[in-house]
Amino acid sequence: MDLQVNGPKVYFSIQTPFGAINVTQTMLSLLAITVILITVAALITRKLTKRPGRFQVIVEKLVGMLYGLVEDTMGKHNVKFAPYIGTLFLSSIFGTLIGMTQVFRSVTADLSVTLAWALVTTGMVWYNNIKNFGFKSWLKGFTEPIVVMTPMNIVSEIAQPVSMAFRHFGNVAGGSVLTSLIYAALALVSNLAFGWLPELITSWLPPVFQVGIPAFLSIYFDLFSGFVQALVFSLLTMVYVGGACPAPSEAETHTK
Repeated sequence: MDLQVNGPKVYFSIQTPFGAINVTQTMLSLLAITVILITVAALITRKLTKRPGRFQVIVEKLVGMLYGLVEDTMGKHNVKFAPYIGTLFLSSIFGTLIGMTQVFRSVTADLSVTLAWALVTTGMVWYNNIKNFGFKSWLKGFTEPIVVMTPMNIVSEIAQPVSMAFRHFGNVAGGSVLTSLIYAALALVSNLAFGWLPELITSWLPPVFQVGIPAFLSIYFDLFSGFVQALVFSLLTMVYVGGACPAPSEAETHTK
């Protein structure tokens, strides 16, 4: 059984004064997802009416659910983050589902993508902590509850985006590897079961044991697990950013 699990393919490189930039499968997949989301958003919002039809009602209901989730998790004063959370969730779920096309690669199976999202979340947390509580208060937070905990607090701050990135990447990439291993193993079982038949017959006979099982695995890893990981990543983003953006009254109390 010859099975290779590789990273994203490099299609070509662009030479710059700072070095070569590789254009990979992941970059093209991200570009395709961006085009799809922008196109769908433009089509959905093109003919909005005061008396909405069934489709517009469904869309407005989904948008309302998003804003409701952000309000319940981050507070009413933080609903401004709803568009970002919605974009993050859709990018994640579409980034996983696009791998089912067999043409594009799942972008969430690339650590550089999930790590970039996690670093953006961490940057938002730091920015809002400094903005709402002040730079000195933000630095002081690393020494709480006692000064000797400072190294542990710094490690914890660094581990936050790393754990977010590896959790999302590990589940998607691990599912892809596991599916490939099972698919290859089923091909081997098919060869063992029907290898004794004449080559004229086996050349026309499909790999029987590969029919059905990989499809169920794909439904779990790409649909169910991909949706769950997208939701978890979005919820963690809301919790972390929401913690850095308390209600105005709470922020004033904290700074005092």
